[in-house]
Amino acid sequence: MLTVIITIFVLGYLAIALEHKLHINKAASALVTGVVCWALYLLNLKQLLPAGIIPHWFEEEAVLEQVSNVPLHFAIEAQHLHLTGEIASILFFLMGAMTIVELVDAHEGFAIVTSRINARKKSSLLWIVGLLTFFMSAVLDNLTTTIVMVSLLRKLVADKEDRLRFVGLVVIAANAGGAWTVIGDVTTTMLWIKHKIGTLEVMESLFLGSVTCLLVPLIGMSYHMKGDLGALPKSEEHPDKNIQPWHQWLMLTLGLVALISVPVFKTVTHLPPYMGMMLSLGILWVVAELISHTMDDATRSSTGVLAVLQKVDMSSILFFLGILLAVGSLGAMGTLRQAAMSLDQILPSREIVALAIGLVSAVVDNVPLVAAGIEMYDIPMNDEFWMLLAYCAGTGGSCLIIGSAAGVAAMGLEHIDFIWYLRRIAPWALAGYLAGAVVVLIQQNLL
Repeated sequence: MLTVIITIFVLGYLAIALEHKLHINKAASALVTGVVCWALYLLNLKQLLPAGIIPHWFEEEAVLEQVSNVPLHFAIEAQHLHLTGEIASILFFLMGAMTIVELVDAHEGFAIVTSRINARKKSSLLWIVGLLTFFMSAVLDNLTTTIVMVSLLRKLVADKEDRLRFVGLVVIAANAGGAWTVIGDVTTTMLWIKHKIGTLEVMESLFLGSVTCLLVPLIGMSYHMKGDLGALPKSEEHPDKNIQPWHQWLMLTLGLVALISVPVFKTVTHLPPYMGMMLSLGILWVVAELISHTMDDATRSSTGVLAVLQKVDMSSILFFLGILLAVGSLGAMGTLRQAAMSLDQILPSREIVALAIGLVSAVVDNVPLVAAGIEMYDIPMNDEFWMLLAYCAGTGGSCLIIGSAAGVAAMGLEHIDFIWYLRRIAPWALAGYLAGAVVVLIQQNLL
């Protein structure tokens, strides 16, 4: 059964990669793959467990020992509900962030930013976008930053091909920027919570490597992107919309404060990040309702939250759901954990194990891989391996469009083709990943 599930998983990924060839929306392929993998997994368990057979890959074996007086199907359901809760928190976070961005955009808040970006040369704008994304991701997180930057690029770049290249760089920059702070990426946050890395130590150890991870593709891509961008995209705003400057400033300021406050809220309350995002959305919603009374009817109808919710791309959210379900099924079976353990046995050093985990995370979720890495080694806090693992797991996902939350979000928002990214962006992402890893290793050996 394990072989069948892995085969379905691979076929599902191929369907996603060949979306434009098959003419099947990637969200549909992802949903079918995720649900079928879980259905086969649970059906197989329900046949084995009543017979007293506990598969070696069933990660909840420890749970079964703790709940020996509870029916086994409850333990199975608990395993699935645990994963469902994690997926739901990510989807709620994504929906909240997308709604906040759309709300700021509906009030033309981003026009304040785009009007101040005067660069019309492709290479110049590429540097502005790359550096802005890098530092925003370190303060926010790579997923939120990607959503914001894609929205900005839609206002700045009209040509579809050019915009996709910019978005590709955004994915690289967001992952690189998120790797050197404990709130920038879910894997560094996990290592931080598990007391494997310190807040200041990870910044000192990974900043140079993360910058290198961005600069290598940034220099290479800017060299190949010559010429001017041409005219700005035509505005799709309602012709009767009459937004006052104070509306723009208020919603832009509140939107940015709301997004920045999410990691702060998590640190203070220890609640999941989506709770802070929902609080931020609620506050912004209240403010939007209050200022709507200062607008005319036509403007109010196009800037209200209910109108904004209709703009949220549900296909992207469903795609995210399918991907997380599919990868979660492999995690539940222990396949990802076994893969990490196998790497430790096959590869000659921990440094190469960390590099390999980063590359594997371009195909599957980096969270269970890092979780397995945490359990593999009993080494002190702020050890060089933890720092290298944080860098590799955070940036390795850029090598494929489906290898990170930022990439999946960008793929859904801009309908990026898997093969296009593999040809146009992946080589630069891989070069940046390896160059940054070299810098981290050199820094560790010298210091």
